[in-house]
Amino acid sequence: MAEVKSDIEIARGASKKPIMEVGEKLGIPGESLLPYGHDKAKVSADFIKSLQGKPDGKLILVTAINPTPAGEGKTTTTVGLGDGLNRIGKKAVICIREASLGPCFGVKGGAAGGGYAQVVPMEDMNLHFTGDFHAITSAHNLLSAMIDNHIYWGNELGIDLRRVAWRRVMDMNDRALREIVCSLGGVANGFPREAGFDITVASEVMAILCLATDLQDLERRLGDIIIGYRRDKTPVFCRDIKADGAMAVLLKDAMQPNLVQTLENNPAFVHGGPFANIAHGCNSVVATTTALKLGDYVVTEAGFGADLGAEKFFDIKCRKAGLKPAAAVIVATVRAMKMNGGVKKEDLGAENVEAVEKGCANLGRHVQNVKKFGVPVVVAINHFISDTDAEIQAVKDYVETLGTEAVLCRHWAEGSKGIEDLAHKVVALAESGKSQFAPLYADDMSLFEKIETVAKNIYHASEVIADKSVRDQLKQWEDQGYGNLPVCMAKTQYSFSTDPNLRGAPTGHTVPVREVRLSAGAGFIVVITGAIMTMPGLPRTPSSEHIRLNPQGYIEGLF
Repeated sequence: MAEVKSDIEIARGASKKPIMEVGEKLGIPGESLLPYGHDKAKVSADFIKSLQGKPDGKLILVTAINPTPAGEGKTTTTVGLGDGLNRIGKKAVICIREASLGPCFGVKGGAAGGGYAQVVPMEDMNLHFTGDFHAITSAHNLLSAMIDNHIYWGNELGIDLRRVAWRRVMDMNDRALREIVCSLGGVANGFPREAGFDITVASEVMAILCLATDLQDLERRLGDIIIGYRRDKTPVFCRDIKADGAMAVLLKDAMQPNLVQTLENNPAFVHGGPFANIAHGCNSVVATTTALKLGDYVVTEAGFGADLGAEKFFDIKCRKAGLKPAAAVIVATVRAMKMNGGVKKEDLGAENVEAVEKGCANLGRHVQNVKKFGVPVVVAINHFISDTDAEIQAVKDYVETLGTEAVLCRHWAEGSKGIEDLAHKVVALAESGKSQFAPLYADDMSLFEKIETVAKNIYHASEVIADKSVRDQLKQWEDQGYGNLPVCMAKTQYSFSTDPNLRGAPTGHTVPVREVRLSAGAGFIVVITGAIMTMPGLPRTPSSEHIRLNPQGYIEGLF
């Protein structure tokens, strides 16, 4: 049997084209690309503005079942489907998120696809890339510094030190920084207060960059950020301390989408990267809307399972940007079905049709949930070499009972050739005109009712429990004019419930709301449930222990 190359070996052996050639494929002139080396570039704001009158292509969402240690391959399938659509003669563009350094050096490793369905340059994408995340971190922390500086020089705005809502961020998993006390050390260092850090991908600045339509909209949204409250509980905004202009300056280049390519030299926009379990989990609106003007099909993904990523894609991104997805793909694996059916990771190699059938309930729940948004669905079975014909057939038979089709995909091993069947099916669904997309809830529903709607309709919970202080806070925001905002649920990605160990398709559980945060600039309410953390920690054995430079100077261990 031939040796299976690692993802990074495959990526390193890629035959890349100069990024100007990739841009030409989409009709982007060379002068509108701002190159970062030979294989990546930013697309200029002026060129994006010139596309406004053009018609839009079809938008395809790739989502998945709840992630398991067995792996699902959502990004790999997103990339593979984009390549597959190009292979069958369609002009397709891929839109995915940038990778965060936190999970890269923590549990997850890289996030650029895998096998022969990858976006390259893989090492760059998983590390500093074009510096967007560093710009977001800098802009966020500039605001943090200006808040404390304002308080130090007399606090003209009357900010209540106990009610400073703006935390600091860094793009790393560091549990020690979740809760801190700052400004210690005497008079010269300011007034001591409690503070804390979130990971950069949970920053409201990240969400704003990913939802803003242009630089003017970006600056307006930055100005809308609520940094804290006065003693009378009236809000203090970012624009009140005059930080919005400088923050926009730091984000000027970061606002421009990054163009790269797949292993098959097809165009991919990689831009923005809010987490899906603690933020809204989608790539930038600017990248997606630009791609829709340039391609017949745009394949994008939303983070983690459909209970998180797809729900937020539909209820936040599509609602705010006026997007209308034509079809959705739900990625599943036989291995993950077996894990949901109770099989341990070390036993996944043995055939177990009964466990597959039992575990399919998780897939079925996601299929039914996505259909609630009026979007037609197809299931992609991401093939593993250990899958047996009987196990694959069990998944196909189950999905058929839902009135949907499951298509076996071999893109990891074969590239676009292995996903042609899914590409044809997606085209048929997208062209059928069956999509009747609508968000799950109306803007004018109360905030707590919105939380309940998601919990009961998507998570299949029996109730939402929240302290009076949480309910009062939601009511106060409604009175201040924020009641029309959507909710962004911060919840574990591993289960429909808030218990990460509860696999399958549980019903009747409760969703405890621990805290709510108003992201007035981004335009949503963050609802923190269960034990979810907005600053992750590193695992016992982090990926960073295995990442190093080899004697030739190449990176090893990065996937």
